[in-house]
Amino acid sequence: MKYLLAPITFPLSLLYGVITFIRNKFFDWGWYKELEFEVPVISVGNLAVGGSGKTPHIAYLIELLSNKHVAVLSRGYGRRTKGFLLVNENTSTRDAGDEIKMLKNRYPHVPMAVHENRPLGIAELMAEHPDIEVILLDDAFQHRHVKPKVNILLTEFRKPFFRDFVMPFGRLREWRSGYKRADLVVFTKSPTKE
Repeated sequence: MKYLLAPITFPLSLLYGVITFIRNKFFDWGWYKELEFEVPVISVGNLAVGGSGKTPHIAYLIELLSNKHVAVLSRGYGRRTKGFLLVNENTSTRDAGDEIKMLKNRYPHVPMAVHENRPLGIAELMAEHPDIEVILLDDAFQHRHVKPKVNILLTEFRKPFFRDFVMPFGRLREWRSGYKRADLVVFTKSPTKE
């Protein structure tokens, strides 16, 4: 089916790829600003649409950095609210989004918030919790208005970004070359050795 629709989807992919390339160049050239915060920010994201294990990786980082005051900021995908929302045990999944709510249930002591605007979200999160030492940004690889200290790119073991193409012909949100912004590439959903 994918190849039957190729005469339509392939040109659209080229157009979409050009648009994302230009947008990224505007950031590279400094025409769009990337804000850097005093508190180290670790971004976790991917090039492809869909789940690639971002939430489990955020959980892994929370545990890895358990000796630090860590906070998590998410966009809150699928939530019905707008703006900044500090997530607590009483916040509904519909208000916060299912992934951040699942993380909050697992790590109730970790400050977590949602905001569609990452720079504003970080500022508000830090105002609420001035003792924060590290902020984890969930699904933020393409959200370049924040300059992370560490940029982690996740890619599925069986569907790696370097074997994919830009949407809608493929699943990538931008050209494969976007991986060069990553400080670290992590393969997820790898087969376990038995």
